[in-house]
Amino acid sequence: MPAETLTAERILEATEEVLRRYGPAKATVVDVARVLGVSHGSVYRHFRTKAALREAVTHRWLTRAEDALAELVETSDRPAAEKLRSWFAGLFEAKRHKAGDDPELFATYGVLIDGSSGVVEQHIDVLIGQVRVIVEEGVRGGEFTAADPGVTARALFDATCRFHDPAYAPEWRLPTIQAEFDAVMDLLLRGLRA
Repeated sequence: MPAETLTAERILEATEEVLRRYGPAKATVVDVARVLGVSHGSVYRHFRTKAALREAVTHRWLTRAEDALAELVETSDRPAAEKLRSWFAGLFEAKRHKAGDDPELFATYGVLIDGSSGVVEQHIDVLIGQVRVIVEEGVRGGEFTAADPGVTARALFDATCRFHDPAYAPEWRLPTIQAEFDAVMDLLLRGLRA
């Protein structure tokens, strides 16, 4: 039986496993190669440096959330206010699941994100761009008032940071957090109404 082809995707999956097992401080490219049954040189052919590998893993992790939220943006049969609430609820829920379902990997990504600022900025730009699309749709439909949808989208993102910024993850387990999220969203949506 021929060996499975070494791909960037397989390397990233193995890297997640290694990071989960050893954490970002102790995980090495040699550990990743060992999991894959290849030499560390084979890994370096796909990712030139350990930093490049870590950035790719971080990008992959963040892109999963972007893709799921993009589906909400693309639905056209819902009012913009409902879509906006669902988008932020989806982001919040995704972050809570990541923090609660796999705390070791979530903590690891917190460390990786600190060292991957370009990846994080790109991720935030994508997310704010998605919010902007919904705001623009609401303005076109007469549902929202926003002089500059881009500025409004950024303000909405910033106003809800408690519900998606990993720094607030310990608060996401509070019994009142869902009610607090709903109150913030109600306030923001009232402010957007045309």
